[in-house]
Amino acid sequence: MPAGYEWGWDNGRALIGIALIYGLCWLLSEKRKLFPWKIVLGATAMQFAFALILFGIPFIKDILLAANGLVDGLQNATRAGTSFVFGYVGDNVAASEVIGGSPPPLFFFQILPIIIVVAALSAILWHWHILRWITNGFAFVFRRGMGLGGATSLAVSANVFMGMTEAPVLIRPYIKGMTRSELLIMMTAGFATIAGSVLVVYGAFLEGKMANPLPQLLAASIIAAPAAVGVALAMIPETTPVSERMKDPDFKYASTMDAFSTGATDGLKIVFNIATMLIAALALLWLVNAGLGAFPDVNGAPLSIERILGWIFAPLMYMIGVPWSEASQSGSLMGVKTVLTEFVAFLQLAELPVEAMDPRTRMITAHAICGFANFGSMGILIGGLTIVEPERRDDFLSLAWRTLLAGTLATCLSGAVVGALPYALFAGG
Repeated sequence: MPAGYEWGWDNGRALIGIALIYGLCWLLSEKRKLFPWKIVLGATAMQFAFALILFGIPFIKDILLAANGLVDGLQNATRAGTSFVFGYVGDNVAASEVIGGSPPPLFFFQILPIIIVVAALSAILWHWHILRWITNGFAFVFRRGMGLGGATSLAVSANVFMGMTEAPVLIRPYIKGMTRSELLIMMTAGFATIAGSVLVVYGAFLEGKMANPLPQLLAASIIAAPAAVGVALAMIPETTPVSERMKDPDFKYASTMDAFSTGATDGLKIVFNIATMLIAALALLWLVNAGLGAFPDVNGAPLSIERILGWIFAPLMYMIGVPWSEASQSGSLMGVKTVLTEFVAFLQLAELPVEAMDPRTRMITAHAICGFANFGSMGILIGGLTIVEPERRDDFLSLAWRTLLAGTLATCLSGAVVGALPYALFAGG
């Protein structure tokens, strides 16, 4: 029976980890005397509430688990398009007949195109008010539960389903007048969550390696959203009255065809961005490891960037509930996610054999790396926000490093919430 089925020290330590993370935020706060205790406690309570509602209420859990079948459906739908456009290169069944055997899927032609499909589908669902209704529902919770302004609450809730540069477009007219606290909340939410377009790909990566991967990753994004607010306001407490921040923007497509074409085009941009980042990141990883290989072995194994990052991040992973025996391995993935990208981290997590990592540790790690907080994303986020609102560029730059740290801590808080609760709550079918 995997660790965590029964509540024990590993779960209790995750609760201590939550307190330590907010303690670090207090140390880094611009206004320690204004530390928002009520917001922090409310954010933590909201995280646990989301986890218990999503996985503890049977009919909601059944709806969430139905998302597992969504991956297969989207993969089949995407294959219908890629096989027509790319021929046997885009269809692994056809490729096996031409090449013979069971060749692995071609990453660029058979895996990444699903992002285009999901991006187009998301835009259509927004235009049809389905995704907008869901997003506004979460925004209402953040407004009433955490005292956020209308624009900020919409940006936070939109980040649960959209990308870190797409969500701010929804509130473009209001960014110019946002306080620094609100800007940090918006940017941190972008780093602490995952766009729905790549979320499906990560769910496909972990299929067969983790229980209910797509529902868990979707839940990770939802659970991390209030953490992003709590961490951001702990670092830069808000001093502007709520009445001066209550604005309710809206974003619309001209038509269904406009939504479809815009979404598909945006998806293509994401595909090329991911492909470019992966080529550069994996090449850099190989070069660094080749250089480290020239040094003597440490503890019977050659040095690598993964091992070094594992040692650095091991204490953090231990404090959010990972057993010390696996903290280094889990910390390595957290480090790879931060230094390279979460895409590389999810690839490496998916490549780990099932028996190589405890199921509970894999689950906590998946939640902790489920966010865009990495060095490469800082440039993407600042560039995107500068296009949306050029006059606030200096503010975006000044908040960049705080955003990276806040986004990382917010995803770790998501992992800690999962680590504090019994494993069976999330793994049960």
